[in-house]
Amino acid sequence: MLRKVLSGLVISAIALCASPAHADIIAKPLVYEIGEESFEGYLARNEGFGDDQPIVLLIHDWDGLDRYEKMRANMLSTQGYTVLALDLYGQGVRPTNTDESRAESGKLYGDRQLMRDRMFAGLEVAKNLEGVDPERVAIMGYCFGGAAVLEFARTGVDLDGFISFHGGLALPEGQDYSKTQGALLLLHGSADPVSPMSDVAAIALDLNEAGVSYDMEIYGGGLHSFTKWSSSDY
Repeated sequence: MLRKVLSGLVISAIALCASPAHADIIAKPLVYEIGEESFEGYLARNEGFGDDQPIVLLIHDWDGLDRYEKMRANMLSTQGYTVLALDLYGQGVRPTNTDESRAESGKLYGDRQLMRDRMFAGLEVAKNLEGVDPERVAIMGYCFGGAAVLEFARTGVDLDGFISFHGGLALPEGQDYSKTQGALLLLHGSADPVSPMSDVAAIALDLNEAGVSYDMEIYGGGLHSFTKWSSSDY
């Protein structure tokens, strides 16, 4: 059953889809606080599917939360998910070039606990939304967001699934997957220069050793940002 759920998320997240209830989608920015800092996420929900909707947390790539993640959230909402795209950088922090993206993502790569804390806080925001089932939650992310999803999985947080699209797969020093609960799904290009196939093999061995339930989809010749329309890798 879980594999079917994860597969459904992937289909919704990859392909543009139409829905007869599309007109019932409510999509809007959602500002939330973590300590004394403000963060601006994005909420997408299709009221046509009623209450008790499963939750999808969506983590942005290193460019920050922008039009791409909002479109993905809208697409997923047509399938009956309440989607909260989290903001891991902070309200108003939206990189505009490679150097800024590297700097902002580097702050969180350099402080893994801060990265985790921001995802845990976002999870609590999502669970307290109206019309959701807080016991049915999956998390997915792209590129930097995929690496963040794997970081969250290593905390032992009890979610239904963790999905990484062309995420960074390298295991940080001193970490492992021994606490991971829930299934992992990794979607990766075989020609990804950021996380090459050696990283794919390494994470498979790590997950095997930890006894984690996981699946992989490897796209032959796929480069790094193969799901992002604006990228030359698409």
